[in-house]
Amino acid sequence: MSENQNQNAVPRITGLLVLEVRNSNPNGDPERESSPRQRPDRKGEISPVSVKRKLRDLLEREDPIVWQGVTNGLKLPNGYEYKIMESRERDWKDLTKSNEEDRIEEAWKKTSKLINDNFAGFKTRYWDARLFGNTFLEKAKEEKGIQTTIRSGVAHFGVGISVAPVEIRFETWTKKAPAEPGKTRGMAPMAFRVVEHGVYTVPFFVNPTMASGERGTGCTSEDVEIMLRLLPHAYSLNRSVIRTQVEVVHVHVFTHNNPLGSVSDFALIDALTPRRIPKEENDKASTSVAEYEIPTWEGKHSIKDQPVREGTAKTFAQCGEYRDYAL
Repeated sequence: MSENQNQNAVPRITGLLVLEVRNSNPNGDPERESSPRQRPDRKGEISPVSVKRKLRDLLEREDPIVWQGVTNGLKLPNGYEYKIMESRERDWKDLTKSNEEDRIEEAWKKTSKLINDNFAGFKTRYWDARLFGNTFLEKAKEEKGIQTTIRSGVAHFGVGISVAPVEIRFETWTKKAPAEPGKTRGMAPMAFRVVEHGVYTVPFFVNPTMASGERGTGCTSEDVEIMLRLLPHAYSLNRSVIRTQVEVVHVHVFTHNNPLGSVSDFALIDALTPRRIPKEENDKASTSVAEYEIPTWEGKHSIKDQPVREGTAKTFAQCGEYRDYAL
């Protein structure tokens, strides 16, 4: 955190994840039978929700190795818990209605009651509510008291996009154990749907102005630090059969000197975004990370002392502090 910011305050951060994908599906599209998300220009896509889900899952498991790793050296505030509000396990087992629409309505009311009965306690209990907010409660905003609850978080992830177009490979897999009686083996037609190779960038932002006040999330600097420490492991500790080779190459984190922002988010993200080489190959899918020029804070393709905009003297180094959480 910058020395110009209060050490206990939530910092103003602009960040960029750089991911390499090899023969994996980084994020399936439910409207395309879980094929890797792809735009009309053939560039791959990763939804912000999928990134946050992986962070929630890592904390929700309460694995002692993960917890010790991400909290080592942190002085966590008294009275705060690190539970997950948007949990995969939250199913309200005591719902009484039989009709599905009525059950949904009943679940909304129970969720609203959970918040309104003890809002302060709600904020100190749920890590993801403090960090990401509770936009899933927008449906209930007309209910009594709901207008004063969290609806926008401190941390936001943008849409992840591949630097170059990606090629998607489809294959049918078989298995020895049959899924139907009378069969000697099972088959999953076209079940293997993967990106052969790609380099993706996912921007993210931390806005301190959403942390405090009556409608604030109650987010702390420690909540943010835990998120940053989880990011390098978001994919490696959440592997699946279809997502075995997704690696976080860089977790670029830039902390602004000014809590309102000291440099353009776009200028910083553009400067740190990898470039396909040679330039003439921009419209072709890659086969290796060696086919990219990857900027870093220091080193061969350093941005540290670059002007923040063409024609200006101010450099990125003069605007804030940098750290790569993947290194």
